[in-house]
Amino acid sequence: MKIKNMVSILKIYLKQYGIIKTLQKIFKVLYNRILGRNMNTSKNKRYTIWIQNNEPTLEELEKQKQEKFKIEPKISLIVPMYNTPIKYFEELVESLINQTYGNWELCLADGSMQKNEQLQEIIKKDNRIKYKFLNENKGIAGNTNSAIQMATGDYIALLDHDDLIPVFCLYELVKTINKNPEVEFIYTDEDKISGDENRRYDPHFKPDFSIDTLRSNNYITHLAVFKKELMNKLEGVRDEYNGAQDFDIILRMAENTNKIVHIPKILYHWRVHEDSTAMISAAKPYAYEAGKKAVEDHLKRQGLKAKVTHGGDMHGVYQVEYEIEGNPKVSILIPNKDSVKLLKNCINSILKLTTYSNYEIIIIENNSEKKKTFKYYKELEKIEKIKIINYPEKGFNYSKIINFGVKNVNGEYVVQLNSDTKLLTPNWLEKFIGYAERKDIGAVGARLYYKDKSIQHAGISIGICGLAANLFVNTPKGVHAYLGRECTTRNVSAVTGACLFSRKSVYEEVGYMDEEKFAVAFNDVDFCLKLREKGYLIVYNPYIEFMHYESKTRGYEVTEEKKARFEKESNNFKNKWKEMLKKTDPYSNINFSNNNANCTIRTDKINL
Repeated sequence: MKIKNMVSILKIYLKQYGIIKTLQKIFKVLYNRILGRNMNTSKNKRYTIWIQNNEPTLEELEKQKQEKFKIEPKISLIVPMYNTPIKYFEELVESLINQTYGNWELCLADGSMQKNEQLQEIIKKDNRIKYKFLNENKGIAGNTNSAIQMATGDYIALLDHDDLIPVFCLYELVKTINKNPEVEFIYTDEDKISGDENRRYDPHFKPDFSIDTLRSNNYITHLAVFKKELMNKLEGVRDEYNGAQDFDIILRMAENTNKIVHIPKILYHWRVHEDSTAMISAAKPYAYEAGKKAVEDHLKRQGLKAKVTHGGDMHGVYQVEYEIEGNPKVSILIPNKDSVKLLKNCINSILKLTTYSNYEIIIIENNSEKKKTFKYYKELEKIEKIKIINYPEKGFNYSKIINFGVKNVNGEYVVQLNSDTKLLTPNWLEKFIGYAERKDIGAVGARLYYKDKSIQHAGISIGICGLAANLFVNTPKGVHAYLGRECTTRNVSAVTGACLFSRKSVYEEVGYMDEEKFAVAFNDVDFCLKLREKGYLIVYNPYIEFMHYESKTRGYEVTEEKKARFEKESNNFKNKWKEMLKKTDPYSNINFSNNNANCTIRTDKINL
């Protein structure tokens, strides 16, 4: 990066954050880079192997050229131009001329101050290229809309003037359109490509469409392809979101169609050079303010009252806090058996920190034997917000215990909470309720840490080792996992029952937790999957944080009896959800290995 760009970034940080926070951010970036260097090297080596094994050979490209599709739409590629680098533009044009699908047009609207003769020579290479010199710079939105007006295609694809698409990109788009003739919006995976070396790295393998993930950050970005009728309805991009105009139009797209398809293939190369957004994203704070405004306005159009703020230290990430309607009561269910020290730690943190007032703590007493436990209960009974109810059966069946608790409380909302947790976030209930009041959401989970402050839970992915697993386990606090997913609000397949927030009514709707098949393991995942079957979304909210001293109250699966029980419940889970487990978790990506839950890139040949 040029020294002047580094100085520019430093000035922006100092103005926005002050000296102390700027120094903290610098140290954090260095810390992340030092720890992440080996990991990134390994990731990019795996990606190189992925490219070799998963992108078409020359022979396959020739076959693509010969293929005749039933539907052969024209694809209009929209490129706004301004002082466009000739070298990169020529490479973009060559990538289009060499496409294995030929029914396309390139629509260029040039807002540069004067025509570039070298540019004109490149444009003459193919009669499918349309060029308009605007005689003024209308900004990225105005230039883009001018290019859209030139389009005659069935689909509109948005490109930047210095980026690239692979030669099989349009073929894959058209293949997808033939499989999904009703599709109105398509997006793809992407990677970065170095400016001079054409070295590819940092692949972004994306989840399928996820509205809460999108509201948290523009994970879709490139390549975005709109059906022409949908683009006409959206009336192009809007200048008031300059710097985040693509984010705004994608949010508006989501309001106007559900006919959305994600292609889990790298079909866009985001160019990284010294003047690109990919290189100096921090140097464009106006873009992140525009992104914040795009989310705010989207929520207003959807009739959702919410506060939007910048989310932590990652640029372009937003925290959405929904306004609570009314004053609903929350019942916090904490099962307990003789773990006074941990329970006391948990309850004290709730009583001390919680800012929401209308809640109750329900201790579900499960066959405790120690005198000190009941002595502590007597102390708790003096506190108005705390009640103790006795679970009537012997043994440990977590699902039964929770169901018993849910049926014996009068709160509109329920928190399943382990006794071995400690609250870190004062306004946790406000954050939980805001999401759970949305009728499309079934359950909400939190970010949990081990004692050493590494991640214990950041959502759950299904299919890991044929079952399910917590994401990004053992990632140190302050170090970002894959593309910062541990610190962004996301839709996920499930969240842990150690801290699970839901409406009482949804327990009733799905028949509560499964007491027969999942007494101890997988009950939380099973519950979330039952919610998903009903059409509900599951949300991971990283801004709600707890310490979690996992398994201290129950012990690990070390006895033969516990091992046998775990194997039985594992088989129950596989059998019950075998059809879902055959598919890729929609909030993950087929290009990730199922051997772990850290978004590790696969290196084998993947058949799509």
